[in-house]
Amino acid sequence: MVDERIDAYIAKAPGYAQPILKHIRELVHAAVPDVEETVKWSHCAFDYYGKGMCMMAAFKNYAILTFWKGKIMADPAGILQLDERDAVGHLGLFKTLKDMPSDKLVKQYIKEAARLNKEGIKLPPKSKKEKTELVIPDYFTKALSKNKKAQKVFETSSYSYQKEYIQWITDAKTEETRNKRIATALEWIAEGKGRNWKYESK
Repeated sequence: MVDERIDAYIAKAPGYAQPILKHIRELVHAAVPDVEETVKWSHCAFDYYGKGMCMMAAFKNYAILTFWKGKIMADPAGILQLDERDAVGHLGLFKTLKDMPSDKLVKQYIKEAARLNKEGIKLPPKSKKEKTELVIPDYFTKALSKNKKAQKVFETSSYSYQKEYIQWITDAKTEETRNKRIATALEWIAEGKGRNWKYESK
């Protein structure tokens, strides 16, 4: 079942992304003919057996295909990209059609996602991890003190919000990069934006 909202989404997508999104859509329908199209979190989604199966989206510089149950899918080609954030795109970032795996392989993964839904296989419940104390470097505390607005937002924000910024800043390889990230972080935090605000649904 097709959804006209996906037609509209593709039409409004950046020029580079339109052929990619159209192709992904074709592959999904070819692999699972009775899939249902919908829109979730402002992105194009495909449901099967009443549950989310996969989703495609376009950003400024790349498009993605991601699977709801990517963590438990069979991965015969060893190409699923998984991390703590469930990966931005399980099959990588597509800037052109050439960046995508072969049609045969993509359909194989789509069919695997469909199988999990058809058999009622669910993701395991997320384990509750104890929060480790977040160590905020002195240099960032000092920088925050010079931007009262950013300081107030940061200090009243959630643990995960703070952690994403701290990890990004402390992962900088050089002092120059670190200083640039601090400046950017202060600007974004003052505006109430999370570290990954560019990828968050509006």
